[in-house]
Amino acid sequence: MNNALVVPLIVPLVTAIVLIFLKNRIPAQRAVSAASVAANALAAAFIVYQVNDRGIQTLHMGGWIPPYGIVFVADMLAALLVLATTVIAGACLLYAFRTIGEQRERHYFYPLFQFQLTGVIGSFLTGDIFNLFVCFEVMLISSYALLVLGGTKRQLRETLKYMLINIISSSLFVVAVAYLYGAVGTLNMAHLAVRVAEAGQGGVLSVIALLFMIVFALKAGLLLFFWLPGSYSAPPAAIAALFGALLTKVGLYALLRTFTLIFYHDPGMTHAWIAWMAGATMVLGAIGAVAYTDLRKVLNYNVIISVGFIAFGIAVSNENALDGVVFYLLHDMIGKALMFFLGGMIIAFAGTAQLKDMGGFIKRYPAVGWMFFVMALALAGIPPLSGFTGKLLIVRGGLEEGGGGYALAAIGLATSLIVLYSLIKAFMSVFWGEEKIVSADTVSPPKTAYAAAASMLLLVILIGLGSEWVYAFVAQAGDVLAQPGLYIDAVLKEQ
Repeated sequence: MNNALVVPLIVPLVTAIVLIFLKNRIPAQRAVSAASVAANALAAAFIVYQVNDRGIQTLHMGGWIPPYGIVFVADMLAALLVLATTVIAGACLLYAFRTIGEQRERHYFYPLFQFQLTGVIGSFLTGDIFNLFVCFEVMLISSYALLVLGGTKRQLRETLKYMLINIISSSLFVVAVAYLYGAVGTLNMAHLAVRVAEAGQGGVLSVIALLFMIVFALKAGLLLFFWLPGSYSAPPAAIAALFGALLTKVGLYALLRTFTLIFYHDPGMTHAWIAWMAGATMVLGAIGAVAYTDLRKVLNYNVIISVGFIAFGIAVSNENALDGVVFYLLHDMIGKALMFFLGGMIIAFAGTAQLKDMGGFIKRYPAVGWMFFVMALALAGIPPLSGFTGKLLIVRGGLEEGGGGYALAAIGLATSLIVLYSLIKAFMSVFWGEEKIVSADTVSPPKTAYAAAASMLLLVILIGLGSEWVYAFVAQAGDVLAQPGLYIDAVLKEQ
C-alpha cells in the first residue's frame, strides 16, 4: 500500500476548508491557494515517479483488502492525469488572481476551486465505481457554484440548464451502479472486470454498459453536448479554462477506464456505439466551429471536436490508438486551458466576443496574437507541437483497425483542418485588418494572465519537442489499458 496516493486528495480538501475561514482576506486566500497547488503538483510528480519506478500503486482505505472497502489506484494513466490537473490548476489560479474580480474572490471562489480539484483528482485515482460517483458529485457541486458565481442573468440561465442535465446524468449513474451491483455483486473496478469476464458480457450487462456509456457521454460532451457551448460561455475565462481543460476530460477518462477494463468483451456493440458518437461529435463540433462569429462559441465547439477525436481512439482501442488517447488527453488538457486563457484576454481587450467587431489588434497586443497563432497550430496537430504525436497515433490506430476505422480517421483528419481553419479565421479577424475602435469596456490583460498563458504555451512546445521522452510514460499507461490484467493483478494481488 502507498499512503502517498491520498495526498493529492487531502491537500485541496483541507485547503478548501481553511480558505472558508479566510473569506475577507483576499491576499491570504491567494497565497494559501498558490502554495496548496504547488505542493500538490510536487505530490503528483512524486506519484508519477513511484509508478514509473515500482509499477501500479494502490491504497486500501481502512486496511480493507479488495474487493471490500474503497481502494485508490495510481497506474501511469491516473498519475499523469493528476499531474496535468495540478499544473493546469496552477495556471488557472495565476490567471484568476487579477481577472476574476474581488467580488467573486470574496464569495468563496478559492474554496470552490479547491473542492473542484478534489473531485477531479479523486475521479482519476479511485478504483471503486461508486466512489467515482461520489467524486463526480463533489466536482459537479463545486462546478455549479463556480458557474453561477457572479450572478449575471446569463450565468443563472446556463447554470439551471447545466444542473438539470447533470442531475439527470447523476440519477442514471446511480441506477447503473445499482443494477451493476445487483448483477455481479461488487463495485471494485478490478473485481468488476473479473466478474463481468466470468459472467460474459451479454443480456443485462450489455444494457448496464449502455447506461454507463450514456452517463459518461453526457458528462464528457460526447454527442450529447447540447449543454456545453452555452454553459462554458457564461463564466469568466479562468473558470471556463478550468472547465474546458478538466471537466470533459473526467467524463472521457471514465469512459476510457470503463470500456477498456470492465466492458470490453463485446466491442461489436459497445465500441461501435462509441465510434458512431465520436464521428457525429467531430462532424457537429466542426459545423459549430465554423458557423459562429462569437469567439466564445468558436472556442467551445473546438472543445467538442477534441472530445469526439479522443472518443475515436477509445472506440478503436488498439495499442496505437490507446497510446494516442493518453498522449492526446495530456495535450488537450493543456491546450484547452491555453485556448480559454487567450480567448478571455482577447474578449477583455476587445470589449466584445463578436469577431466582426474586432480587428487590427496585433500592434497593441502582439504577444497575445502570436501565442494564439501557435496555439491554433498545436490544436490542429501541426508538428512539432504537442498535438501532433497523439493525433498521429490515434489516426494510425484507426487505419490499422480498418473498416469503420478508415471513416473515423478521415473524419478526424478533416475536422483537424476545420480546427485550424476556425482558429486561424479567428486569429485573422482579431489581429489583422484595420484596427477597430476600442470600446470603453476594454481591459488590458494583467501580467499574471500573460504568465499563465505563456506557461501553458511553453508546455505545448516542450511536450511536442520532447514527445519521445513523454511517450516513454504514455506507453506505460497504454500498456495497462491494452492489457487490463495488469491493473486487475495490481489491485487484487493481496486477496
